[in-house]
Amino acid sequence: MTFIQVIDCRTHRADELDRLMDDWVRATQGKRTATHSIVARDRSDPDHVVEIVEFPSYEEAMRNSHLPETDRIFRRLAAACDEGPTFTDLEVSRDEQLNTGVVRTFIEEVINGRNLDVADGLCTDGYREHDPSLSSYDVRLAQAKEENQEILEAFQPVMTIEDLFAEGDKVCARLSYTGRHSGPYQGLEPTGKEITGTGHATFRLVDGKIAESWWNWDDLGLLRQVGAVGI
Repeated sequence: MTFIQVIDCRTHRADELDRLMDDWVRATQGKRTATHSIVARDRSDPDHVVEIVEFPSYEEAMRNSHLPETDRIFRRLAAACDEGPTFTDLEVSRDEQLNTGVVRTFIEEVINGRNLDVADGLCTDGYREHDPSLSSYDVRLAQAKEENQEILEAFQPVMTIEDLFAEGDKVCARLSYTGRHSGPYQGLEPTGKEITGTGHATFRLVDGKIAESWWNWDDLGLLRQVGAVGI
């Protein structure tokens, strides 16, 4: 279970806390168990600084706290505070990236569910799609739906989300798929052959909707599997 430690302190030397964190990151390279760190300053009180450190579990946090480098940096951190820092230990009971949920719904309902109209509610009015397998590398939603309809009917792909990551306004998906060449595709008659493949997609979201996406697939591998190319 993810464990988070919140360090709350008052200091007029907030910039020094940033430098201490940089020192700690360098000193614990290859040893630390922390996965994410944030230093934030209170907008209404610039001397109020909060540091948030995330660990895979409480046990990993304890391993991290026993590092001599951690103890050394903590002593310097405490000295930089106007008064002793306070600690809050949190075990995460819910961790949800809202944007990843939108992307997951897109893949499961639009692609796997073969319901392209669902995309109308998941994407912005100005949505743009970038995919080298389409007629242009920059298409609007209506054109993307039309061209992807041919792909879905031709190969009946079922996608599996292998990994899903979010940072800022973007979500990145590592994907795999299986299917069967059961319909015509760009002049290639159906072969009935089973297909498998992998790909990556990156989505940019605005106000909870997909505004832009970039897709990359092993198109050459797909064409080899259906006998369209011999290399």
